Amino acid sequence: PDLLPTCNGEITTMSFLQDVVDILLQYVVKSFDRSTKVIDFHYPNELLQEYNWELADQPQTLEEILLNCRTTLKYAIKTGHPRYFNQLSTGLDMVGLAADWLTSAANTNMFTYEIAPVFVLLEYVTLRKMREMVGWPGGCGDGIFSPGGAISNMYAMLIARFKMFPEVKEKGMAAIPRLVAFTSEHSHFSVKKGAAALGIGTDSVILIRCDERGKMIPSDLERRIVEAKQKGFVPFLVSATAGTTVYGAFDPLIAIADICKKYKVWMHVDGAWGGGLLMSRKHKWKLNGIERANSVTWNPHKMMGVPLQCSALLVREEGLMQSCNQMHASYLFQQDKHYDLSYDTGDKALQCGRHVDVFKLWLMWRAKGTTGFEAQVDKCLELAEYLYNKIKNREGYEMVFDGKPQHTNVCFWYIPPSLRGMEDSEERTSRLMKVAPVIKARMMEYGTTMVSYQPLGDKVNFFRMVISNPAATHQDIDFLIDEIERLGQDL
Repeated sequence: PDLLPTCNGEITTMSFLQDVVDILLQYVVKSFDRSTKVIDFHYPNELLQEYNWELADQPQTLEEILLNCRTTLKYAIKTGHPRYFNQLSTGLDMVGLAADWLTSAANTNMFTYEIAPVFVLLEYVTLRKMREMVGWPGGCGDGIFSPGGAISNMYAMLIARFKMFPEVKEKGMAAIPRLVAFTSEHSHFSVKKGAAALGIGTDSVILIRCDERGKMIPSDLERRIVEAKQKGFVPFLVSATAGTTVYGAFDPLIAIADICKKYKVWMHVDGAWGGGLLMSRKHKWKLNGIERANSVTWNPHKMMGVPLQCSALLVREEGLMQSCNQMHASYLFQQDKHYDLSYDTGDKALQCGRHVDVFKLWLMWRAKGTTGFEAQVDKCLELAEYLYNKIKNREGYEMVFDGKPQHTNVCFWYIPPSLRGMEDSEERTSRLMKVAPVIKARMMEYGTTMVSYQPLGDKVNFFRMVISNPAATHQDIDFLIDEIERLGQDL
């Protein structure tokens, strides 16, 4: 109660916020200090019992509040730590952090120019620039920042359905034929999730076979489209993936675009993970054909290191999002305002309340320039290649697929000494299945590093190493390999 807006609350407020900033700055410095742990791991019941987290009727003192801040960060995962490799979004960008602080202080909503003038204009400028990089002439089209790639993919599905059957907006699914969507068997689960949410149904998402590198096979796509049409279904969307979640594979977009054109199907590219490569002159060829897509998902919070969350859906046809989603709420989107109403972008979103996500990306882009993002992306890909070259012929390692990875995903098995001489057999497979989870558990208990693992198809648990933090170095890669060997020797 001593903080602003109470009268005379200024001095207390200043010193409280100063203390908070000190806590945050210490945490930031620690995040980059390799001698600190990535994680101070406790089991859920331990953490629940060790502190009193309950909410009470009576207020606590500001000292206790500051202690709560310290405790929370003490057990937080240091996602900016150069040895945190667990997710596709890692690292901690200082300009992005500053932008997030500013956004929280401004505390506004993204629906109208009336209440978010600068942010609305920055969204307009930034989305146009992103569309330009996709290759649409003059950056034409539309777009929106959404709460993550899963929602961006769902928007694409929503808009593709509306484009083909606009009556679905009023009449619902009962008024239209049975729709089917197509995506690769390695695509992100959000494609099915979107189909479930939109009433299309997960059975209506047809998974297309991939080659051994995880890329969609175009001939299988065409075969399945023809098959669906023969059954009387209506193919309405193909979701190609640019940078799959596990293998980091890029679907052959040009061949897929040809098929979509031939059968008049909406082409979506889920570039949530791989979109950042558009920033790099050296690597953007992997997305050749993306300019032919009708819509694109691109998450700057992954490869480009923008603080969470920052995901864009880009749409080639202007006005489609608006007509698909608008509800004309008269208390927000009054038609008799005194400025250009095209800047009231809120009615083309599914959300009403929408967080300002653009400022972090815009400010970082200003601070780095496109060339800064390019250097960052190139560095991460170079580190992945270094890891690949280091382990491809190293004793105790097997690659999940042959050849140099196309993105920063490096997928491999660590084979402990006890399994190295074994013939390929059921026993070897079931023992290998258990290796990665044990090493991962030990990593977390020691707190030294984090890297994720998973099974895929007929392949048992393997490590998926990903790099998106430009703070990582060759030494961190060396450390990871030594750590895996140290923790897995006895298995």
